[in-house]
Amino acid sequence: MNSLLDSQVLARLMGQPLLARLAMEGTVSGQHKSPHRGSSVEFAEYRNYTPGDDIRRLDWRVFGRTDKFFMKEFEAETNLRCYFVLDCSASMNFVGKNERRFDFARRLIAMLAYLVIHQGDAAGLICVGEKIVSEIPPKRNPAHLQNIFQILEGVEPKGETGLIPVLHELAEKVRRRALIIVISDFFCDPAELMSAFQHLRFQKHDLAAFHLLDRAELDFKFDRPVRFADMESDFNMVTEPAVIRDRYLEQLNGFLELLRRGCNEFNADYRRVITDESYEKVLADFLIARAKLASAA
Repeated sequence: MNSLLDSQVLARLMGQPLLARLAMEGTVSGQHKSPHRGSSVEFAEYRNYTPGDDIRRLDWRVFGRTDKFFMKEFEAETNLRCYFVLDCSASMNFVGKNERRFDFARRLIAMLAYLVIHQGDAAGLICVGEKIVSEIPPKRNPAHLQNIFQILEGVEPKGETGLIPVLHELAEKVRRRALIIVISDFFCDPAELMSAFQHLRFQKHDLAAFHLLDRAELDFKFDRPVRFADMESDFNMVTEPAVIRDRYLEQLNGFLELLRRGCNEFNADYRRVITDESYEKVLADFLIARAKLASAA
């Protein structure tokens, strides 16, 4: 078992599949709804017969009642292709009283990738620093997991974030509908980030955003002068936290509200995660919530 995985946690999570909230497209039969009509067992609707249609799908009972030809259409179920986008910028190095933010992110991706591939779907990984650091396309075979784990174990955060242009690039590059899971601290311009999210949603991708924050960043409970350093530049300053706390929290809460509202507007699955939370609970809540949405659709 890989060091990023916990076998006991996996055993508890395996019973809940990762489902798409939106219709997917793929090449093999699976458990996710497709936007295309097919010939699976779940009936969708009738349509009028047109010359050239497969007469095996004619509903003869309806013909007997109406003396008209109607074709039966079904929902085609398909496989999921999941892209994990990992922010590898220097700010992901932040460590408060708990696990390093980057290590928490790697653990989430490793666990989800394992679940995705073992339910018969495809998982890929894109690591983003100032540009794409590593990229492997989605594949379904279990041996592909080792490629994902190898990259996750070898990559380290550094430099500024190039997340926004990479998300725009991904929106254009991924032609078929996919589930795109972005894990980041999202320390970037919120308007530009929402533009990238809108681009992904415009291309009909199912988007999930895990926003990783440390408790210290949210509470700002520092009680003595502190030197604050920007982890992605040379800027630093010494200040009295009590003097700036109210203004800091006002700016932070405004930033968080912009992200929440923007994700709601574009129907992105926004998940704010505090790194002192149990990652098992974070994953379980995510899987269960998506299952409920998928079953209600």
